[in-house]
Amino acid sequence: MIKRIVKMTFKEEEISAFKSNFEANKDKIKAFPGCHHVELLQAKDNPKIFFTFSVWDGEDALETYRHSDLFKGIWKVTKAMFDGRPEAWSLDFIG
Repeated sequence: MIKRIVKMTFKEEEISAFKSNFEANKDKIKAFPGCHHVELLQAKDNPKIFFTFSVWDGEDALETYRHSDLFKGIWKVTKAMFDGRPEAWSLDFIG
């Protein structure tokens, strides 16, 4: 299993729309084959910064999702709201 963290910074005027879009799609992401968990976090010191945290069966499951129509549709809407370049990390659980 891998854990995935994606950091995104949004334009202030897009925060509400982003939250709504995430809420509308989170159950679809959770239901995607190989996904065990997904959640949205917001930075305490900068409300424009959000993180998604997800858990996947492995790299193959994540890559299948990233090439899916579901991801492409969500990402197209989301990236138009950015106020900075997103960053992403795939992590292995150690202990």
